[in-house]
Amino acid sequence: MMTIRDRVQAGRLLAPKLAKYDRQPDLVVLALPRGGVAVAAEVARALSAPLDALVVRKLGAPFDAELAMGAVADGEVCVLNQRVIAQGKISAAAVEEAVERETRELGRREKAYRPGRPPLEVRHLTVILVDDGIATGATMRAAISVLDQMHAQRVVVAVPVASRASYLELRRRANEFVALATPADFGAVGRFYEDFAPTTDAEVRALLDENAHTHAHGH
Repeated sequence: MMTIRDRVQAGRLLAPKLAKYDRQPDLVVLALPRGGVAVAAEVARALSAPLDALVVRKLGAPFDAELAMGAVADGEVCVLNQRVIAQGKISAAAVEEAVERETRELGRREKAYRPGRPPLEVRHLTVILVDDGIATGATMRAAISVLDQMHAQRVVVAVPVASRASYLELRRRANEFVALATPADFGAVGRFYEDFAPTTDAEVRALLDENAHTHAHGH
């Protein structure tokens, strides 16, 4: 089994696999917070690309929080999975309540991550979408559908590790899928890391600030 020291090393191992995107002018790197940000910061640094957090909140079904009936994201984007809603006979009120609850948490995180800075524009751009690993793939699925709705030109999913099942499914949804390992026997993402300590809001903010500062000064 592959073992990665920490998220920073994960990003450094992942970056060379994305080398063809180096210094591409129409490129942004988006991280799924919190854990994806430290990985994505290394990728963005290696590719000289702007970095942002894509705050996506999964809308869990009332009877099963892991089952996504949709997602909300930056800029009031809301994607609903009508099939899950219909099959689960989920009421409009329950959907609305979930949307309101997750939109509140979204707003809190947006303020915490990039105070006073608007989210990066993704329309007609190539987006490298980074997380620290993919187990079920529900959040990544939601993120891809959100980027489709935001008219990203090309979506490249890049992660250190993904379960084989998620890899096979998401590979069809994204334009490209880059991973260091896609084991069939997966378990939890943390198994693949020596240090998988939770990332804090403050760490996320510091990494995003550092990248914004670099790009504001044209380095």
